[in-house]
Amino acid sequence: MAKISPVSIKYIIHANLELTGVADRPDIIGAVFGQTEGLLGADLELRELQKSGRIGRIDVKIDTKGGRTSGEILLPSSMGKAETAIIAASLETIERVGPCDAKIKVTKVEDVRVSKRNMIIERAKQLLAAMMTEMPDSQALTQVITEDVRTLEVTEYGKDRLPAGPSVDSEEEIILVEGRADVITLLRYGIKNVVAMKGAKPSETVIELTKTKTVTVFVDGDRGGDLILKGLVEAGAEIDFVAKAQDGKEVEELTMKEILKSLRGKIAWEQLKGEYKSGENTVHVTLPKITNGDEIEVDESPRAQVSRMQAAPVTQTSRFEERRPMSSAPSNANLKSLKPMAEELVGTRGAILLNEKLSVLGRVPVKELEETLQNLDGVYAIVMDGSVEAKLARTADDRDVKYIIAPNATARPRRTKLIAPNTL
Repeated sequence: MAKISPVSIKYIIHANLELTGVADRPDIIGAVFGQTEGLLGADLELRELQKSGRIGRIDVKIDTKGGRTSGEILLPSSMGKAETAIIAASLETIERVGPCDAKIKVTKVEDVRVSKRNMIIERAKQLLAAMMTEMPDSQALTQVITEDVRTLEVTEYGKDRLPAGPSVDSEEEIILVEGRADVITLLRYGIKNVVAMKGAKPSETVIELTKTKTVTVFVDGDRGGDLILKGLVEAGAEIDFVAKAQDGKEVEELTMKEILKSLRGKIAWEQLKGEYKSGENTVHVTLPKITNGDEIEVDESPRAQVSRMQAAPVTQTSRFEERRPMSSAPSNANLKSLKPMAEELVGTRGAILLNEKLSVLGRVPVKELEETLQNLDGVYAIVMDGSVEAKLARTADDRDVKYIIAPNATARPRRTKLIAPNTL
């Protein structure tokens, strides 16, 4: 008996069977062939259709209980809808199976292709999801290529052939790191004014650089970083700022965001050198900690990456007394009279400029304070509702401002005293 290939099946006829007695599978299959023989003509003779492969092997599932047999007949077909429907209807004409009365009812004609289409849709979804996950987008490809090209920009600087970025000569500010791997990491993220010490002991080239450039020493967040600072100090290097990686991390391990957080949180060496005491084995530097909650939004564009080191220092606002020690209020009792003025400014984002007699010279928005300070003489003190940032701190030093009363700060002037309003 020929069998139909499962690939060519289009429909499956499902029919329920109920007998008044007991019968076996061969009896039921024999009744299907025998009682439909000659009923539909030669073209739809079941035996001939099976031989030619147009219908498949008839499957019967039976269950006998209490002297009665019931079950289901499954008949696969590769013919068209009309022919399959005729074959299905012919099964209901079977009235006896062996000595038993029979009742056959077609429950459904299943379209196998619908099931296949549903399977195709679900599988296609899975394949598409996998492709979208594994295939990098154009931006990621561009970033990989750009980072690889940047790492090729490692040059050699000075007679000691120190690993360096291409902008060390042209930039007034440079970043000093420990080794070549640190240089490559910073170049990858677009920071080109970087040079490596090439070991823990600073060379003559490094010492000369610190005397002619504004130097930020960027060290690992472990004891090794403290030893680097100790070696620089003992060799006579002139350090301007110190940036440190997160606790326990090396510079070469940092992500772009972590590097920018560290560099923007750099501290003036004048504030840290007091922690160094000659004769000790290490110099331990404690920098402000940047927690996971202190998020800085970073511009990922290539233009922003190239000019990172020319950007203003850290722009996030944090309580100054938590980041750096605040100067205590001066003994001059007259400054205490400024506390109501500071309270009046809360929420206004404004600033008041005062002369030596604490008389008001003017009121300006905080965003215009730095420009106003450059053009106004005789400013003795500033009361403001805002954060003291690096540019304002430098201008206050240059203009010989004695006091700044402000609730927040991200940079500390070298000469101007910072006072928190709540200490007045």
